[in-house]
Amino acid sequence: METSPVLPPPATESPTPWNWARKNLFSTWYNSILTIVCLIVAFQTVKGIIVWATTKAQWRVLEANLPLFFVGRFPSESYWRLWIVTAIIALLGGLTWGNIQREERLWNPPLLIILGAAVVGAVISPIDLTSRLYLLGIIIAATASYVAARQINPKIMGWMPAIWALSFPVILWLIKGGLGLTEVSTNDWGGLVLTLFLAIISIVLSFPLGVLLALGRQSSLPVVKLFSTLYIEIVRGLPLIGILFLGQVMLQLFLPPEYPKLDRVIRAIAGLTLFSAAYLAENVRGGLQAVPRGQIEAARAIGLNTPLLTILIVLPQALRTVIPAIGGQFIGLFMDTSLLSLFGMLELIGISRAVLANPSYIGRYAEVYIFVGVIYWVFCYSMSQASRKIERSLEKSH
Repeated sequence: METSPVLPPPATESPTPWNWARKNLFSTWYNSILTIVCLIVAFQTVKGIIVWATTKAQWRVLEANLPLFFVGRFPSESYWRLWIVTAIIALLGGLTWGNIQREERLWNPPLLIILGAAVVGAVISPIDLTSRLYLLGIIIAATASYVAARQINPKIMGWMPAIWALSFPVILWLIKGGLGLTEVSTNDWGGLVLTLFLAIISIVLSFPLGVLLALGRQSSLPVVKLFSTLYIEIVRGLPLIGILFLGQVMLQLFLPPEYPKLDRVIRAIAGLTLFSAAYLAENVRGGLQAVPRGQIEAARAIGLNTPLLTILIVLPQALRTVIPAIGGQFIGLFMDTSLLSLFGMLELIGISRAVLANPSYIGRYAEVYIFVGVIYWVFCYSMSQASRKIERSLEKSH
């Protein structure tokens, strides 16, 4: 028998930028033309933006109104309370993210870029020296907690959800006041503080409500199933602006005259929560239907009752399946808070409109809305990345 000759391995090109560009951007004549046209358009666009930002834009509108964008009309003498709130969130956030990243490298390029950008932003931001030092201290504390979380026992870090829950009354007390602190009316809340408060509380409340509605829609009890189905279909058939209008304007008309008037922030949270829960319920229901039937039958075979079957077997698998959809729903809820500006609430968009109503800043729409858009993008992108990271970590632990 003749042996086949040993052939040399195929020649491979060295992975240089030019080889990559020739393979992906200039592989054919029409790809080359398209690449050149796109580069010219991109160059002209970037050039125009840089020229406008450096010569025509008047960024003083942001520098003069920076406190309004972040805290609204919150009393300046109580800013220290908001700094403490920021420090608490930064510490807990660093611990949580460090625990999620436990199996990854301590430092990776994206994290270093974010950390460097935060430090540079704190140094060059147009705020007083004391505030810059506070901001740098919070960044250092968050970084230290991120590093420390990787050294703490995972069993201890399992209590982080409970610690977050216990921190909420403290944060609410610092923002609202009372019990020894000067009370700040919700009418003085505004800007980023109000936007985050509305979004976070609505997310926290809508998640369990959406899960319960999804379970109720699949319940074997006719009354529970009918109520859940009617609620989901009716709410999903209404625009959010209509639900917010009912909460802000019409809700008080249906309550008894002697009933105390509900705070407008509570009414806004109620509208956002009830609306988001209906959409979240459908996302979770899709995850419930994706759970293999064999998992349920195996759990029943070992004697698990329905509550334990749902909590230990069905829900973990269903929620893991729909993490991207849930993350998208929460991002949408965060952006939907901007609709409250139509009802006079001075969240980020509302405070922007108030600033632009000042005769000194008429016509500065681009500067203001670019700044607000960057803030929205930073938070939405962070939520998206956190969702993806949680999804990957659950896939590894599966």
